[in-house]
Amino acid sequence: MSESVNVLFVCLGNICRSPSAEGIFRKVVEAAGLADKVSISSCGTGSWHVGKAPDARARAAAARRGVDISDLRARQIQASDLTAFDYVLVMDQQNLADVQRIRERNGGTRPELFLHYGRSSHDEVPDPYYGGEKGFETVLDLIQEASEGLLAELRKTLN
Repeated sequence: MSESVNVLFVCLGNICRSPSAEGIFRKVVEAAGLADKVSISSCGTGSWHVGKAPDARARAAAARRGVDISDLRARQIQASDLTAFDYVLVMDQQNLADVQRIRERNGGTRPELFLHYGRSSHDEVPDPYYGGEKGFETVLDLIQEASEGLLAELRKTLN
C-alpha cells in the first residue's frame, strides 16, 4: 500500500492531449476525494511549445466539460521525471518509444500507454492538433474512460 502516487501524462508537444489528460484526471481524482493522495502533471517529448498554454481548442473542449486547463504550461520531459513519477502514461506508440529511450539511458519508471487503462479498442489517443473540433471531443472521451480505469487501479494501492 502507498500513501500517495505521482502520475505523469506525456504527449508530443504538451499542448493538446497530455494537458487534457492532466485536467480530466485531476477532476476524476478530486471527485473521488483523493486529491491529497495523487499528484498529477504532464509534459511533452518535444521542446517547441515549452512555456505555452494548451491549444485554444483543447482549452475550450475541456471547459465544456467543466475542466479548466488554462493555467497549465507546456514543458519537456526530463530524465528525472522517470524517477519522480510512479506512473508515466504516454498517448501513443511514438511517444512511448521516445520515453523508453530516455529510460534505457537513465532508468526509472517504465512508461506505458495510457489507454491500456480504458475499455476502448483504441491503443493510442489520436493527436487532434491538425484536425477539427470533433477530434478534441474524441480525445476527451478516450481520456475520461482511461482516467476512470486508472483511478480504479490507484484505489488498489492507495490506503
